[in-house]
Amino acid sequence: MENFTPVTGFVGGLMIGGAATLFVALNGRVAGISGILGGLLEPRSGEWLWRGAFVLGIVVGPWLVALAGGHVPDVRFDDSWPVIVIAGLLVGYGTRLGNGCTSGHGVCGLSRGSPRSVVATAVFFSVAVATTYLMRHVAGS
Repeated sequence: MENFTPVTGFVGGLMIGGAATLFVALNGRVAGISGILGGLLEPRSGEWLWRGAFVLGIVVGPWLVALAGGHVPDVRFDDSWPVIVIAGLLVGYGTRLGNGCTSGHGVCGLSRGSPRSVVATAVFFSVAVATTYLMRHVAGS
């Protein structure tokens, strides 16, 4: 198995779970990225600043890690920008349709015991397993 790093994966998972827990404990808000970003597109009074800071932290965070001497993996896109933009819009539409993204349902929703998140996460994982099987064993790529 390539790139199998259980220790760093475990530590990263603890950090994500801890951050989500602190966010809900200190702010009373769920740290679902699509909901936070969606709230920026439909701003309510008094919410733009914290939502903007959250999204800015996601965007600027890797640069700060790199400036501090940390390793940030290279990200390369094999498709054209129009394809990437269309894919992004489809993902955004899907997160609105599904009332959240994979991280929101998987990290925040499951920890809250949300039945909708249990179903959504089960669907995400089932489709991912089926897609991986089809791509590796049927399509041969």
